[in-house]
Amino acid sequence: MTGPELAMPQDLDWTWGARPLGGGNWRFRLWAPDAGMVAVELADGLMPLERGEGGWWSIDTRAACGATYRFRVDDAAFPDPAARAQEGDVHGASVLVDPAAYAWQAEWRGIPWSQAVIYELHLGTFTEEGTFAAAAGKLRHLRDLGVTIVEVMPVAQFDGERGWGYDGVLPYAPHNAYGSPGDFRRFVDKAHGLGMGVLLDVVYNHLGPSGNYLAAWAPSFFHADRRSPWGQGIAYEQRAVRDYFIENALYWLDEYRLDGLRLDAVHAIEDRSEVHFLDELAERVRAVEWGRPVHLVTEDERNPASGFGPGAPFDATWNDDWHHALHCLLTGEDEAYYASFAVDPLADIETALRDGYVEQGQPRKGASHPRGEPSAGMARTAFINFLGNHDQVGNRARGERLHHLVRDRNALRVVTAMTLLSPSVPMIFMGDEFLTSAPFQFFADFTGDLAAAVRTGRAEEFAGFTAFGGEVPDPISPDTFLASKIGHAVGADQVSHEAFVRDLLALRRDRIVPLLAAGAHPQVKVTRDGGAIDVTWTFTKGRLLMRASLGSGTFVPHDDPLIEVGGGASRFAFSAALGNG
Repeated sequence: MTGPELAMPQDLDWTWGARPLGGGNWRFRLWAPDAGMVAVELADGLMPLERGEGGWWSIDTRAACGATYRFRVDDAAFPDPAARAQEGDVHGASVLVDPAAYAWQAEWRGIPWSQAVIYELHLGTFTEEGTFAAAAGKLRHLRDLGVTIVEVMPVAQFDGERGWGYDGVLPYAPHNAYGSPGDFRRFVDKAHGLGMGVLLDVVYNHLGPSGNYLAAWAPSFFHADRRSPWGQGIAYEQRAVRDYFIENALYWLDEYRLDGLRLDAVHAIEDRSEVHFLDELAERVRAVEWGRPVHLVTEDERNPASGFGPGAPFDATWNDDWHHALHCLLTGEDEAYYASFAVDPLADIETALRDGYVEQGQPRKGASHPRGEPSAGMARTAFINFLGNHDQVGNRARGERLHHLVRDRNALRVVTAMTLLSPSVPMIFMGDEFLTSAPFQFFADFTGDLAAAVRTGRAEEFAGFTAFGGEVPDPISPDTFLASKIGHAVGADQVSHEAFVRDLLALRRDRIVPLLAAGAHPQVKVTRDGGAIDVTWTFTKGRLLMRASLGSGTFVPHDDPLIEVGGGASRFAFSAALGNG
């Protein structure tokens, strides 16, 4: 059996959408419990579906791969909500896609989580072309930088050409402005051939505001009396609804051979079932023999402590606390969610180095309410730490990055070294590795009243902020999107910082990953005197030592450092070393 075949699990069954049966036959299924008639529109005409149990309609019939189709429900035609591709936009016809048509090339066995170095990218702004194919052409550069996992922001089809991806309405269809399903498969295949994994950001907490037709024929897909921050609450208690999203997770992992998923804003998934939607999703993903490590990552503003780490349902969670503490230290910003971190950022950095989370359920000055759970017992690799991501940059009025706000390049190097060399999993937001001059701004491509509402809402969101305020770029203008394209390293400053990041990641790969591979629960000792911080993580196979001066305090580097940054007259300095266990 070849390598590519080994990477595939047993056949998985899909309850939604169009599935090839072989020999030119296809099965079409739609959940429409309130419909009086359902048919599929094909080139040969209208084919009525048969009503089954539980609100399901289905038919097995002949069709050609690549053919277009729609579902007709009573007297209106709609795209397939589980379409694998669209002919055009989200309002038009769907396209039949056979996953077996792509011939995989890479012999791939996956990436252990202990080796994870994540690079978050947005397909539309990562390259000038904004396509899967163009992004694939830059993967070798990321591999050489030291990236081991590329995390792709959502690619589910959304209305318009431009957007972050979080307003997707057809979660099974890659956004065709980026390319075809085959193009995305080639992107993943190329990454695997270079030894890198691919995570996909998926959105299961809501569907976008334009092109979501599910309520037209299946109103019980949503709660009439329950809202999310983005609109109608999804009825996860319905079996068909749960399967729509859980099978989507399985679909990306199976048919695109992805190495994992990042689950967006899971705190906004309200499910009152006995078994929570997220627990069932993780259980069903873990039940499949994938033939490679598959990783599940969450974004959860509640700072939960259970369910993460080796052998747990989820591998890791985004740790905003690390970002907030360092951001407040370097910028002095203190509004909105930064308020509690601006009180004593040095103490918060100490806590994050020791425990992972800063906010662990304790009352905190500046916080509206306690959040979080005690986290000292969590695996170090259960935390994903970063100096920026799409939210922390893009949800500023003008999309400034940390290096746009902090001119002290030595300070930036110190916090970069702390982030990339500490035992937690590091994540780099695209462009930060070379101090791109481009912002990452909020952009969309809606029209009419929806476009006006987005413009108004964006302006009102920042009207009361001092640091975030000022003139807000027009989110609908193509210029806002174009301004966010990151370019590449030019000039000595950018080239030097990229080389610095490359050196740090080489140190991590060669000297720190072996410690993590032997166990992700080290003993931790942190001491601090003002801005002088000294940390020791004791693993089964050795110790990782880190020392930093963060704006104040006496700095004495290690005797035999792996790396030393700053020192002398600098207010910011850093060194790291290894010691015996």
